Amino acid sequence: MTNFWSGYIVILTLTCLGLILWLLLATRKTQRPGPTNETMGHSFDGIEEYDNPLPRWWFMLFILTMVFSAVYLFLFPGLGKWPGYLNWTQVGQYEAEVARAEERFAPIFAKYTAMPVEDVAKIPEAVAIGQRLFATNCSVCHGSDARGAFGFPNLTDNDWLYGGDPETIKTTLRGGRQAAMPAWLAVIGEDGVRNVAGYVRSLSGLETEGVDLAAGKTIYTNTCAVCHGPEGKGNQQLGAPNLSDDIWLYGSSNLQVQQTIRYGRNGHMPTQAHLGEDKIHMLASYVYSLSHKDAQ
Repeated sequence: MTNFWSGYIVILTLTCLGLILWLLLATRKTQRPGPTNETMGHSFDGIEEYDNPLPRWWFMLFILTMVFSAVYLFLFPGLGKWPGYLNWTQVGQYEAEVARAEERFAPIFAKYTAMPVEDVAKIPEAVAIGQRLFATNCSVCHGSDARGAFGFPNLTDNDWLYGGDPETIKTTLRGGRQAAMPAWLAVIGEDGVRNVAGYVRSLSGLETEGVDLAAGKTIYTNTCAVCHGPEGKGNQQLGAPNLSDDIWLYGSSNLQVQQTIRYGRNGHMPTQAHLGEDKIHMLASYVYSLSHKDAQ
């Protein structure tokens, strides 16, 4: 916000306060000097309002409220580049708090960042720090228990789309990931979608009926094997999932598999580079620990 708009808001606020003060004083001059038994002449459900002046304590409370507003506006406007008499802004407050936190916790992060992820994952205090980072930045998608949800991977098992070694986890956190499962409907048609879905489900031992598995296998070999492999074991270099196990990111029902093949999937893992290398190291250590409980 520029100083022009800051000044505009301040002037508008002061004008409103002045008008309210004028209205309060003007109406007070026309009020009776003291209490009376006369009413305003109207009744609501048998309840009548006395024509008494505003109590003095109430009037003074109005005045004090407006004085407080004016003083507060002078001291803490927090508008644009005009910080007020005390030179305070919410941005400055935030930056000061961040600086204090960095000063306090930087040595702790530096200590753990100098250690391998595998070793940090064995230290309960370090894991607790990583868990808090996870709760703040990752749990909205992967869940507070990191077990994932529909379209969001479970981080507590040993099934990894891109690999679960420490450096790969850190690479994922730094740069994010973008899925690239293409839509195949226009290429193979509805019959092809059904046949391929049946064949893919058969790779993990799921029952299939009413489909041509041989035709599905042929289509799979020509269109899907380049990413998922001839046997459907996946390819972590491409983030292509293993289709021969019982772990399904978007569901294993016939309709869900068909939907994936028909329209593709474009899941997005956002980068966490804004956290900085030290926090990424702690976060990677926590994520690594989730699937390596035996190493703790």
